[in-house]
Amino acid sequence: MTAPTGAAPPHLVRGILLLVAAVCTFAVVDAIVKLLARSYPVPLLVWARYASQTLFMLLVLGPRLGTGLVRSRRPGLQVIRGLVLVTSSMFFFTGLARLPLAETSAIGFLSPLLLAGMSVWLLKERVRRSVWAAIVAGFVGVLFIVRPGGEVFTPWAILPALSAACFAAYQLLTRKLAGVDSTMATLFYGAIVGTILLSLGLPIFWQTPASALDWALFCVLGVLGGAGHFTLIRAFHHAPPAALAPFVYVQLVAVLALGYVLFGEFPDGWSLVGMGIIVLSGAWIAARQRR
Repeated sequence: MTAPTGAAPPHLVRGILLLVAAVCTFAVVDAIVKLLARSYPVPLLVWARYASQTLFMLLVLGPRLGTGLVRSRRPGLQVIRGLVLVTSSMFFFTGLARLPLAETSAIGFLSPLLLAGMSVWLLKERVRRSVWAAIVAGFVGVLFIVRPGGEVFTPWAILPALSAACFAAYQLLTRKLAGVDSTMATLFYGAIVGTILLSLGLPIFWQTPASALDWALFCVLGVLGGAGHFTLIRAFHHAPPAALAPFVYVQLVAVLALGYVLFGEFPDGWSLVGMGIIVLSGAWIAARQRR
């Protein structure tokens, strides 16, 4: 069913509020990862992120959905998607451990721009010249952030960019699975693939949390990650993706605040300009898709 022309989609405000809650949750997850990465290896943090989400879904959704959590018509594609997702997380968390929180997140927001470009190649979709211009502008924004003499001008800056590329591929695979498998099954496969893969190396990188606070942060990391994805799904149940897309950038505001409060980090003027260019480029593409 579709709303009449000119009418607001049903529950649009509820969908926007849920989306804002989800992306703010993800900002908190990133901040926790940066805190823990000072003392613990990144693979352990990624494992905790996905293992806790897997446990969360099994406990909360397992009794109701049963085998529906793992029922898939394209299990091979689901596994590939899960591998791409965990690779994206490894790149991003490693970069997050070495770079300022806000700048790392801003570079990660290249993924919607990369997705628009990749859709031409893989999905044979047409992209207008204005969208190509927005994609180029987004990369110019990254150059403002990663510039000679800046704090982010290090080899580590390539990692959030690689994470964005992997996440764009992950989104493309998600679109291919839309309507094929249930949303919850797709979400669960993303978590369980990462959990199984990283569990194989757990004896190598395991490090027992040193304090009760660290134990709590590890648990919160996974619970917030799973709850954030669940809230994100609920948001898209209430409003169309094109209407919600611009509000994703609230996450950048949240990481700016968290970076300043927790780590004393705040981007300089050039980095703020770069972030603004990336946000405007992504919002422009979202607006074109909505039209």
